[in-house]
Amino acid sequence: MLKVERLLRLISACSVLAWAQSTAPSGTPARILLTIGHHYGHPPSVLTKDDFTVHQQYDERPVTGLVPLRGDRAALELFVLVDNGSNSEMASNFDDLNKFIRSQPQTTSVGVAYITEGKLKIAKKPSLDRETVIKALSPPSGSQPADPFDALADLIKGWPENSSRHVVLMISNGVNPAAPDNRPDPSAEAAIDAAERAGVAVYAIYHPSFDYRTNEANIYSGQVRLAHVGIETGGEAYFLSLGPLPSLTPFLADIGDHLANQYWLEFLSNPCEGSGALQQVKVDSKIPDMELVAPDSIWVPGRRLRTTSPRTSRAEHP
Repeated sequence: MLKVERLLRLISACSVLAWAQSTAPSGTPARILLTIGHHYGHPPSVLTKDDFTVHQQYDERPVTGLVPLRGDRAALELFVLVDNGSNSEMASNFDDLNKFIRSQPQTTSVGVAYITEGKLKIAKKPSLDRETVIKALSPPSGSQPADPFDALADLIKGWPENSSRHVVLMISNGVNPAAPDNRPDPSAEAAIDAAERAGVAVYAIYHPSFDYRTNEANIYSGQVRLAHVGIETGGEAYFLSLGPLPSLTPFLADIGDHLANQYWLEFLSNPCEGSGALQQVKVDSKIPDMELVAPDSIWVPGRRLRTTSPRTSRAEHP
């Protein structure tokens, strides 16, 4: 009789384990860089994964974790990308930029790069030495405007992967003289694609070229492209009018506030085959009046099909 009871207990335990395994959520582990922009009320002291939902298409996905990017997880690499096609009158605003760089936490490495006639030039790789970075920073020369987005994509693609967040602060007019009229700009779309694949957020500050008074339609199109790149990559875009900005300080302050309130939101994505794919993702908060900033799409690793020996036709997922 005792043996029968033990056997029944074993069968029951195995059944419970099998049920738990069969009902466990499935999917590919993924994460998205989530920024808390503003909260119009009284924000909670501690946010948890249960405060957010993630949807792919109309499918709600299981949220598995929320990692505050502070303390030992606060490492950030920030590239300042200056378009030399911008108006050289911006020199007076570079003190604002220098103060911003000096104010960054010690966990933030800053790099400097330039766009000259559409080509990327790295002036300083990300470094913790603030004064060396500032020495590498100079106002735009007012060179002939050219496509700035190819250089942005080149910067992102050449950026070595590591455990730090990657963010670009781009100062440009956003004008691509070769862009098609009234159609999406392929260069801007390629830059967005590169940023979403690499998980890079782009913050774009508009500053006009020296000839900004000659064609308002082009300038407006450039601002639209900058907004498109900023918003879809999980960053922001800033501009006031078609003319030069009186100061960078309020925009840099907002960017600093964003960088100080970022999280990795971890979830189980819908699986995809092959090497992977960009998947559209939408994050919502269960807390009212909270502004969330997140990329439109993220890269989800795929499940490669591997063929077994020639004797079988069965394929398996590793």
